[in-house]
Amino acid sequence: MELTYYRKGDYLFPNLAVKDEPQIIGKYGMLRRTYLKENRKNWYQSMLMSGRLNQHLAQIEEEAESRVETLLDSLNEKFPAPSKEKDPLAWVAHQNNLTAMAEEIVLKELVYN
Repeated sequence: MELTYYRKGDYLFPNLAVKDEPQIIGKYGMLRRTYLKENRKNWYQSMLMSGRLNQHLAQIEEEAESRVETLLDSLNEKFPAPSKEKDPLAWVAHQNNLTAMAEEIVLKELVYN
């Protein structure tokens, strides 16, 4: 492995490149990145420089989405929704509450841990 340099004015700078494949990350991945950047700076820098950050964020995103779906199914069994045909607004409010509960659990367990 040969280290090359480029000149800018009187200074030589090394050509550094991180081989980190770009991956699509969603809400939970972005929240995880912000958390790491603000609260776990050394770990964030280490993962960024080693090229493992995007892979980690994509993994957190996938796990969080599947966990939210699982939690929503179990919460719907535990707290049955009102009839969608009789009272659609109550049904929507109920589903929003269950989604908020599931997301709160996932954020605590996966994203901010």
